Amino acid sequence: MIYEFNGMRPTVHPSAYVHPTASVIGNVQIGRDVYIGPGACIRGDWGRIVIKDGCNVQENSTVHQFPGTTVILHEFAHVGHGAIVHGAILKRNCLIGMNAVLMDDAVIGEEAVVGALCFVPAGMKVPDRKIVVGNPARVVKDVTDEMADWKTRGTMLYQSHPKECHGTMRELPAIDYVTDADIPEADPYEGRQAAIIATWHKDKGNKKHHDDRTIESDR
Repeated sequence: MIYEFNGMRPTVHPSAYVHPTASVIGNVQIGRDVYIGPGACIRGDWGRIVIKDGCNVQENSTVHQFPGTTVILHEFAHVGHGAIVHGAILKRNCLIGMNAVLMDDAVIGEEAVVGALCFVPAGMKVPDRKIVVGNPARVVKDVTDEMADWKTRGTMLYQSHPKECHGTMRELPAIDYVTDADIPEADPYEGRQAAIIATWHKDKGNKKHHDDRTIESDR
């Protein structure tokens, strides 16, 4: 679902993955190893949107702006499910929690964390390596080295995901999935997700540094 608008065409690096149910419109540039999830809307009809290398915009998130402005997601920016980024700037390696809302001219600093359901008002500048939560957003603490490392490795999982999606994801005809069989007790694909599960369990050693559930995003 890639759309030209008023003569402006998106550009997408071949290593990026944009799900077919996502919408990318107009003046949008998407860099290397970017993941755009199902249902996301990246709408560059009124201004420019730049999504730099290694970012992810997860399912049902929206990126838009007021007329004449530019939205930039710098390298490794990580946008959780259902978040709204409206006219904001995301600095390198920051994390936006699920269903957070970022308003116009907000700037999220490098390696900063915006909590799930957080509302970042227009013009707010979140300093580098700070955690903000609440409505309106307020700074509650610093991002530790362990938390920054945990976040970075989670984002790296998404950077490897586009290649896997290009290689293995395909739409199924009904004949391949409609069945009257009972749901099996055992996982029919046990072991197929072993690598990602192993990485997740390895990372959980650092999760103790990130236990405030208000700052969780998707891993």
